[in-house]
Amino acid sequence: MRRIVRILLLTVLLASTFLLAAPVTAQSDGPLVLVLTASGPLTPTMSDYIQRGLDRAAGQQAEVVVLQLDTPGGSIDLMNHIVQQIRSSSVPVVVYVSPQNAMAGSAGTIITLAGHLAAMAPETTIGAASPVGSQGEDIGETMESKVKEMLKASARTLTGQRPPEAVQLAQEMIESARAVTVDEAVAVGLVDLRAASLEDLLDQIDGRQVFLNDQTITLHTRGAEVQFLDFTFIEQTLQMLVDPNLVFLLLAIGVQALLIELSSPGGWVAGFIGVLCLILAVYGLGILPVNWFGILLVVLAFALFILDIKAPTHGALTIAGAGSFIAGALILFNGARPPGFPGVSVPLVIGSGIFIAATFFTALTFALRAQRAPVVTGKEAIPGRTGIVRRELNPRGI
Repeated sequence: MRRIVRILLLTVLLASTFLLAAPVTAQSDGPLVLVLTASGPLTPTMSDYIQRGLDRAAGQQAEVVVLQLDTPGGSIDLMNHIVQQIRSSSVPVVVYVSPQNAMAGSAGTIITLAGHLAAMAPETTIGAASPVGSQGEDIGETMESKVKEMLKASARTLTGQRPPEAVQLAQEMIESARAVTVDEAVAVGLVDLRAASLEDLLDQIDGRQVFLNDQTITLHTRGAEVQFLDFTFIEQTLQMLVDPNLVFLLLAIGVQALLIELSSPGGWVAGFIGVLCLILAVYGLGILPVNWFGILLVVLAFALFILDIKAPTHGALTIAGAGSFIAGALILFNGARPPGFPGVSVPLVIGSGIFIAATFFTALTFALRAQRAPVVTGKEAIPGRTGIVRRELNPRGI
């Protein structure tokens, strides 16, 4: 227990040293535009990043925040949280769906509508906001009706100042998963403008009026200083954990490293690596849509590997463990596939399963050889051995 506690403390200390605070930038005399970039499925890290950006903008008295958005969507809870952040901001927020070929899909549709101004780059799309279950499956009829009505009410609130055609389109996106292009969205007034670039966007919104905190504010963005707020190192690392291939590798390495530490105690490197990998993997599993039945098969696989070393069955349990590991990983990550979340690579899973099985099979082979080797020390090694008596050391010949 003391070793495990030390490893956990060392892991936390090392991780905390990588927390990088965003650099403080001196304010200029002209207007300031702070640009945030949110790309990929919605995650808690993305929400924290947006809140950090809004706080930075308020502290620097920025003229406007531009949220460059490209997302297939995410959970309704995260969507609501980000919408609340935008609507409660003390600085106007322009949601800009970009770059070209980007999308504001599903929950991204509502986030776009939450902006004080909404813009889209050429060849972008918005819509398909019908709700689905956490694993991409259709939800029950009653629950679907409730969720759709709540989302449509939110859409009506956010589009209340837009033309009736825009309100109708927003509700169709939720009711029948309709999606439209940037030109179609601008034509009905669902979004405010079409901008080819960030510079074009700032030129177009210069002089526009937005309604913020019961006040009408005129934006002055032409020739403004533009600052980009990047993700910190920790935020970048956590954002990478929406990739199931990385989470799978962390899970495999972490469990194997802990097994090495427990089977041959005395060091701390393997245990430290194992704990760190498992902590990151558990975080990723908490974000990704996974089928938890798969984790049971993965645990069963490593139990079979250990049993084959403790009670050798000439590799039979190792082969069974490899099959259980491969099946568990595929079920864990590929059994739940809502839009926007990739699946795990099948060749990667099969290759990792074969490698881990080969590693345990090699350990099993050395264990069997050690058990069959003759005893070379102690009293057990004396029976049957031939001894030589030297007379100069034993004159009586006894």
